[in-house]
Amino acid sequence: MAFLRSAVRRMVSAVRSPPAPICRTSTRSYSSEPTREKGVPYEKTLKQQDQASTGPSKPLPRSADVVVIGGGSLGCQTIYHLAKMGVTNVVLLERDRLTAGTTWHTAGLLWQLRPSDVEVELLAHTRNVISKDLEEETGLHTGWIQNGGLFIASNKQRLDEYKRLMSLGKVYGIESHVLSPAETKDLYPLMNVDDLYGTLYVPKDGTMDPAGTCTTLTRAASARGATVIENCRVTGIQVRTDDLGVKRVKAVETPHGTIETPCVVNCAGVWATKLGEMAGVKVPLVAMHHAYVVTERIEGIKNMPNVRDHDASVYLRLQGDALSVGGYEHNPIFWDEFGGKPPRCFSVLYMCTLKEKHTTPCFFLFD
Repeated sequence: MAFLRSAVRRMVSAVRSPPAPICRTSTRSYSSEPTREKGVPYEKTLKQQDQASTGPSKPLPRSADVVVIGGGSLGCQTIYHLAKMGVTNVVLLERDRLTAGTTWHTAGLLWQLRPSDVEVELLAHTRNVISKDLEEETGLHTGWIQNGGLFIASNKQRLDEYKRLMSLGKVYGIESHVLSPAETKDLYPLMNVDDLYGTLYVPKDGTMDPAGTCTTLTRAASARGATVIENCRVTGIQVRTDDLGVKRVKAVETPHGTIETPCVVNCAGVWATKLGEMAGVKVPLVAMHHAYVVTERIEGIKNMPNVRDHDASVYLRLQGDALSVGGYEHNPIFWDEFGGKPPRCFSVLYMCTLKEKHTTPCFFLFD
């Protein structure tokens, strides 16, 4: 896969000479023996499917002002913000457990600088909620790690773009620095910078734990009166036509009862299209095949910034003392093209073992 080739080229270039390696082989090396202590729970990386509960986690109310469908990142954020705005008669319905769809294995990266000023403001708000507000409201830690973010520029045009982003960041009070290859090497000693024009460094970027974040979001929403119900799938959405001929939501149907509501928020992720069809709404969303790599333990990688290469469409996320590497293909495989299997089947996980004297990493495929 293209993004894997790009990531592996940057990460295991130590086996070729030139260019310079990401790891200084004279001072550091990767053990050829299996790592005994890991900073990432490999054997639990794929979600364990427990036997489904026989019923919803809470009784269904007869009515609600708003019903949010989907207990992933979007659904949990939606119910939290609605509750905080005073809409307390709101219900979240999750067909399994919170984050059981695709949220549990998301990267959880937060990059503050984007070309759009609206996105910059939204990301600033998100960062405040995740890093400060939720912990103050609930006493729970979201798993936020402020290790910084690094955009790498492999050509002059990309570096010019990053200079513009740095200028935009100054307007919104976001600290950022354009670094030369030498300065990048000082910041990230393990990186091969021979083919870089420079980088954009944002010290206050970071990552969050998806499960921890959703837990704190729903805990804060519940404390304000919202209701979160797990193990309750939606089977239908009742729609009525008013006196003006406008179609409006009437109720949400489940195997355990019906909730009357005038408002439904579709946060079902890869199932959003199917859910929209229940209400006669076409949702322009298509799920695609996505893969990521988790490396073995890398000496010296801990506390390094997360890295993103926009030209290669790849990111390197710090995961304890290892890296999680993900990216997107230019010719993606869409969900419908391989049988419409559940998302956990197309979110393929690769385990990558990096060794000092091997040019080809070892990949293990979990279906």
